[in-house]
Amino acid sequence: MKLMRNCREVAHLVLESQDRPLRPIETVSLRLHWLICDGCRRFRDQQALMRVALQRWRGYREGGEGD
Repeated sequence: MKLMRNCREVAHLVLESQDRPLRPIETVSLRLHWLICDGCRRFRDQQALMRVALQRWRGYREGGEGD
C-alpha cells in the first residue's frame, strides 16, 4: 500500500472517510501528508465544517417542519 499520497488522493480519502472507516495505513498516509500540505489540511477542515453544518441543518429541518 502506498504511504505517501498526492493531494488528489488525499482529497479522495477525506471524502471516502465519510462513508467508511479508513484502514490504518490510509490514516497514517493522510496524517503524513497533512504535515506538509496546508491546502489539504484546509480541505479536511472545510469538509468537517460542512458535515457539521449539514447535520445541524437536517436537525433543524426535521424539528422545524409543521411550525
